Amino acid sequence: MFLEALGSALLGLALAWAAAYRLPHRLPGRRLVLSTGAAGGLFGAFLAHSAVETGHVVVSLLGAAAVAAASVSLLLRPEKRFRRRHSATA
Repeated sequence: MFLEALGSALLGLALAWAAAYRLPHRLPGRRLVLSTGAAGGLFGAFLAHSAVETGHVVVSLLGAAAVAAASVSLLLRPEKRFRRRHSATA
């Protein structure tokens, strides 16, 4: 159980680090992104572990990855270059 939690937290950190590395201009501070990834990984593993019970480590890690990715994606800001400055009626 402890290794499953540690693995899910590390998986969430890895996903958050990859997102912060690839999209630094669209994400807030790195500390917030990394902590959100780790917390999302732990919460996803908890949800998956509660749903499928013990003995399914791969399913728990997949749940951790899915919730960590969804949590980090909520931090994304829109790109500035696609904003339009003119209204549709002008």
